[in-house]
Amino acid sequence: MSNLRAKGCPLCGAPTNPDYRPFCSRGCRDRDLLQWMGEGYRVPGRPIDEVADEED
Repeated sequence: MSNLRAKGCPLCGAPTNPDYRPFCSRGCRDRDLLQWMGEGYRVPGRPIDEVADEED
């Protein structure tokens, strides 16, 4: 089960803080949230034009 434990903060690699787990600080936690809100973690897909053509 030790393979399932995080090695550190997923953004900077620093040791995690229980208050902000899995991050090391509020700053890293907030940066991750901003990535989600700004669509920084997108999965590429087909262009919207192709999807709209299939629906018609």
